[in-house]
Amino acid sequence: MIRIAALTSGLSVPSARFRVRQHIAPLRRLGLDVREFVPAIEKYAPVPEWLATLRPRFGVPGRLIEAAWRSAKRAVRLPGIAGSRARMVTWLERQLLPGQCTAEGWLRRPLVFDVDDAIWLLPPAGADAAKRTAERAAVVIAGNAYIADWFSAFSREVRIVPTAVDTERFCPRHGGDPDREGTFVVGWTGTSSNLAYLEAIKAPLRRFLADHADSLLLVMSDRPPRFADLDAARIRYERWTVAGEVQAIRRMDVGLMPLPDNEWTRGKCSFKMLLYMACGIPVVASPVGMNREILEKCEAGLASATEDDWYEALASLHADRSQADRLGKIGRALVEREFSQVVITERLAGIFRGVA
Repeated sequence: MIRIAALTSGLSVPSARFRVRQHIAPLRRLGLDVREFVPAIEKYAPVPEWLATLRPRFGVPGRLIEAAWRSAKRAVRLPGIAGSRARMVTWLERQLLPGQCTAEGWLRRPLVFDVDDAIWLLPPAGADAAKRTAERAAVVIAGNAYIADWFSAFSREVRIVPTAVDTERFCPRHGGDPDREGTFVVGWTGTSSNLAYLEAIKAPLRRFLADHADSLLLVMSDRPPRFADLDAARIRYERWTVAGEVQAIRRMDVGLMPLPDNEWTRGKCSFKMLLYMACGIPVVASPVGMNREILEKCEAGLASATEDDWYEALASLHADRSQADRLGKIGRALVEREFSQVVITERLAGIFRGVA
């Protein structure tokens, strides 16, 4: 049995859930015992309100509050660091703290460094921190080719492993849904840090909703979008939960993944697209980075680069439901073939056997 310590970013962080946690049980069946070390404070958690109130109430300098919070985040990483020393391999999901190289040098080697974003762009020292961590790693697992290209300058072994989808859980709906009969649902799901991408296409969304009275916009996130000039009655917001995420996607007739074209977004691993596709939902997406690669692999959706593109793509899928169904089936088949949990777990098992 190969014993692996997995150090993840937090209980609800998507990269921890989908890059690592969903593979733990199937990896055990393949002879790899993974123990996950989840920090008590999530890596990206902001300063809590009770701590922030020390500044106005007692005059505590903001820089001291921030320093105390960073120290707390370092402290909660100690169990994972110690746990890695008792295992054969360390599986590090991104880094211990964003944009920093802190205690990575204390982790047990061989080290497998798992990256699914352009983390070299993160402050305060992203590029240097990513380089130093990659140089210590036996293998860098990159979520897409763009990330792999960047890390190939600093690591002798870089392997592309996409983020996997549990295709048994994320699967097409069966039969009708009484909550959506007669309604054309345009949907988006993701963390609030990415809501700006959705808000950037509010003009074509407003136009589409105005021209199609039977349509609405469904948004599932940890906070609602800020659409001041969209009719609130045409927007349905659902707070994200693990239990509700699959049902929300199944209620969609089309899934959106808008992105600007820049260095950060080219590092995105298109996971939102893959979730829609796994549920048999056609996608409308910006042809940026891995989005473009997926759209070129098969006809699972429509590429949109301009406001007119977004409107016309949505109008086309609204007018031709058979086209939408066909695209959804093509997307589902691609996810099953190349991005399913079963396929990706086998690939991960081969990497860990190699480094162990």
